[in-house]
Amino acid sequence: MTKPDSPRFLALDVLRGMTICFMIIVNTPGSGATPFAPLLHAAWHGFTPTDLVFPTFLFVVGNAMSFSMPKYKQLGTGTVLGKIFKRTFIIFLLGYLMYWFPFFREVKGGGYEFFPIQNTRILGVLQRIALCYGIAALMIHFLSKKAVWTLSAIFLIGYWIILYVGGDYNMTTNAGHKLDMILFGESHLYHGEGVAFDPEGLLSTMPTIVNVVAGYYAGVFIQKKGNNFETVTRLMIAGFASMCLAYFWDFVFPINKKLWTSPFVLYTVGLDMIILGILIFVTEIKGMTKGAYFFQVFGKNPLFIYLLSEILATVLFTIKTGPKTSLFNSISNTVFQKILPGPWGSLLFALCYMMLCWLVGYWMDKRKIYVRV
Repeated sequence: MTKPDSPRFLALDVLRGMTICFMIIVNTPGSGATPFAPLLHAAWHGFTPTDLVFPTFLFVVGNAMSFSMPKYKQLGTGTVLGKIFKRTFIIFLLGYLMYWFPFFREVKGGGYEFFPIQNTRILGVLQRIALCYGIAALMIHFLSKKAVWTLSAIFLIGYWIILYVGGDYNMTTNAGHKLDMILFGESHLYHGEGVAFDPEGLLSTMPTIVNVVAGYYAGVFIQKKGNNFETVTRLMIAGFASMCLAYFWDFVFPINKKLWTSPFVLYTVGLDMIILGILIFVTEIKGMTKGAYFFQVFGKNPLFIYLLSEILATVLFTIKTGPKTSLFNSISNTVFQKILPGPWGSLLFALCYMMLCWLVGYWMDKRKIYVRV
């Protein structure tokens, strides 16, 4: 637990809090009904509002780095490497343990057994954040701005070439999946798609780094230019240009979140810059800050609240209220689906679950408890 970071721009804090808030809502819908389409990821090619959540999380990681990285210039190379590698390792480990939790599983015929390490998922959301942070931090600290952007362009174009040459853009025949199968094996991949396929695969991490890099330089730009109309205008123009480039690239390389294609990176970066520009205009220029604290609560303890939301959901799914029913499903089906049947009940459950996490964050903020890695 540490003291909160040095003061940041309110718009950046609100964007970070909004991201965590929406992430919890889309990650924990109530059971008993299919959620509304905008609250689901695109089945494959295409884009929904839910697909923006994870790239925005990476974008705000880059924003946060724009405040911390300048301090590294005063430190020796060994100290800088130690800090970057330590933070990368801890975040990666937390993600790995989160997916392994609760470390046991139910067996047929009743009873439980230790969940074998050979069946654990190695990559995942936090693991990707860790890798992207680590690589982006090394690039930004040791390379010039021009070199960082050049390398970012190589990541985007190179990833396109690798997928084009190495297979196709399908789930189980693309080059990234083939690499994951060779390095990790089927048992260490995500199986939520019905087959062994990891949307946070190793190869698709390469273009993802650009989301962090873009967030970093957006943060640097805002700190340099300040909260004014020029800043908003330039963010909006850059965001629109990025989205336009993504639109035309989509004709030959589809926008796809699960493959994290290069046009997906440009599209989400563009949206993030536009949203950030709007938030600066509303909160900083117009001074309309009513309700901002709600999102700041999430933004002050983002990693802890995210872990809490995921682990608590796992606990609710683990506790059984019947032979084939979990406490999570029982609450959703017997309470929320009774109040509002269908997708509205699923959404109400997600909102209440999000508010439960918010209350924990609110309690921590009032007691000045801030968890940092």
